[in-house]
Amino acid sequence: MMPAMKHALLAFALLLGCNVSAQESTGLDVYWVDVEGGAATLIVTPAGQSILIDSGNPGTRDANRIHEVATKQAGLKKIDFLITTHFHGDHFGGAAPLSQLMPIGTVYDNGIPTRNPDRHRQDPAFILKVKPYKTMKVDARQVVKPGMVLPLKQTGRTAKVSLTFVAAARKFIEVPRRGVIKNPLTGSVPAKPEDLSDNGNSVASLLALDDFRFLDCGDLTWNMEAKLVTPINRIGTVDVYQVNHHGLATSNNPLLIQSIAPTVSVMNNGHTKGCTPSAFAALKSSKSIKAMYQVHRNLRPDGNQNNTSNDLIANLSDPKECKAFALKMSVAADGKNYTLFNPRNGHKQTFKTRKH
Repeated sequence: MMPAMKHALLAFALLLGCNVSAQESTGLDVYWVDVEGGAATLIVTPAGQSILIDSGNPGTRDANRIHEVATKQAGLKKIDFLITTHFHGDHFGGAAPLSQLMPIGTVYDNGIPTRNPDRHRQDPAFILKVKPYKTMKVDARQVVKPGMVLPLKQTGRTAKVSLTFVAAARKFIEVPRRGVIKNPLTGSVPAKPEDLSDNGNSVASLLALDDFRFLDCGDLTWNMEAKLVTPINRIGTVDVYQVNHHGLATSNNPLLIQSIAPTVSVMNNGHTKGCTPSAFAALKSSKSIKAMYQVHRNLRPDGNQNNTSNDLIANLSDPKECKAFALKMSVAADGKNYTLFNPRNGHKQTFKTRKH
């Protein structure tokens, strides 16, 4: 082999090695896909694994939007883990059509119900609605139990990443009782009548990268939120809170929000769904919150009172004109800070991770 060719090959190998190292040393990315008031939160770990929490509504619109963010923005070819928080159509409906667009690895959920999981009403058509989800092609399926940890790869070049299930099917992660101090907020907010819908069964996930912590509880409801943090706070504080249930009044108990004390909240709401006065009041009751992001502007008549700053809203128009911008969060490889990015206007804001 000619010396010049040897040098060229060596240089190429070194360059390739540098590129691999750079890829492994990237941090954690989270995308809030616009599914018009449903839920779809896409996570990409430092090792390049993908986690999709919920898949939006039935039909092709939301599946196409998730696929576009996953492939064109995140550079993914597969969804490694799909977590379905509960069996309402705006959370599981897009999974089957998405599976036609890209491979799905392991699915985590509460177990596919054999009848409508909403105990307060009957829906004979539920079995037909859930059939595409049940029969879609995936690598494996797992029933979530609180305390389970997702089997994520580590790079060895970044802080440790983990995702722990802290609630599922109205059960909660166990914590050591000895030496644990009772949450002083216990009993400070009245309970509501029992919610019999499947929302209360929602799977709740705590994502961490070193000190950084992000909480996604699906549509967990008022009384279940209280049980998660009282009389003992089972999860401690977090940096970023995905506003439960799109910002609806049946969720977002001030007990939860004040106990977890987030720095940033992100609401995956619709143009008329979510952003309720009680949810906004609960968010504002927490002195810790520095910024409140929304996927959509609330276009109802109460929008003057119940919206965050336009700079922090990804989509301002109604669905007919909506460009479906996805909010993005990038967490540094060492977990020490994180940046929220609004692609609609280029707004960026970086926050320092707190000690928890």
